[in-house]
Amino acid sequence: MTALLFGILTLVLVGPAAEAMSRASWPVRAPRAAMTLWQAIALAGVLSAFSCGLAIAANLLAPGPDGTPTTNPLHEIERLGLPLWLLLVGVFMLTVMVGARLMYTVIRVGVRTRARRHAHRQLIDILDRCDRSDHSHPLFASDVRMIDVEQPLAYCLPGLRQRVVVSEGVVTRLTREELTAVLAHERAHLRARHDLVLEAFIAFHEAFPRFVRSRSALGAVELLVEALADDQAVRATTPTTLGRALVACADAVAPRGAMAVGGPTTLARIHRLRDARDARLTAVCAYAVAAAILVVPTLAVAIPWLTELSRLMTAG
Repeated sequence: MTALLFGILTLVLVGPAAEAMSRASWPVRAPRAAMTLWQAIALAGVLSAFSCGLAIAANLLAPGPDGTPTTNPLHEIERLGLPLWLLLVGVFMLTVMVGARLMYTVIRVGVRTRARRHAHRQLIDILDRCDRSDHSHPLFASDVRMIDVEQPLAYCLPGLRQRVVVSEGVVTRLTREELTAVLAHERAHLRARHDLVLEAFIAFHEAFPRFVRSRSALGAVELLVEALADDQAVRATTPTTLGRALVACADAVAPRGAMAVGGPTTLARIHRLRDARDARLTAVCAYAVAAAILVVPTLAVAIPWLTELSRLMTAG
């Protein structure tokens, strides 16, 4: 029964719950609280999957007083029946696969992304055309690089040697205030390490099979990341200034591993700037739901391990 409950909880969190969150309209009004709730859903989904696997293992391998298994998994067929035994083994193998894919994806995404950024950073440093003679100009900063490209480009490269990259096309289109808003937006990504947030969600998204995970969850998280950076840019300028900059850079693109100021989320973000309603109550509710979602699977994983550790220490 425990394994069944955690299996259902896992499927609900990575499927219907994530899909409902991605289709809701309130997250963009309270992006920080919504991001916390997204992270709670992702973590609870992983913990629930592992809890399901542990509960199944407990059914297939009954521990003795010293903690070692006293039964052979094949011997449990008689007690559980072949259909239920096959179901338990199948779900357990699926749990192991999710865990293995999660670790593999984290490593693969991290290694590939950092390699791309390193190569691109070296190229950008060579192509830099910033004129730093005007100390009052936004482009004077040491982390900014400008490249000779007419197409509007504005993006950041996270990492130990962070870069904000703009093209001459962007500099030509924008006023100084609008350029300041764009730079503040990209620096907000760098300070908050939004790249790590996205990497974690990419790993979570790819760890679960396609038939159970939400298709639009990753896009919803990307919108929230951009909304959080927009909030920081608004504090440095004004909503109107940022809105004009977003319109001018709407067709901006970025290489893989970077985060652009424009892109497919631009229209939704401009509407958000115009609809600045108070969302404090919504944020409080989101934080409360996030805490509640984390309690059950976290305690379910922690309590059995703590109980077993206490028993072993007492026996010793």
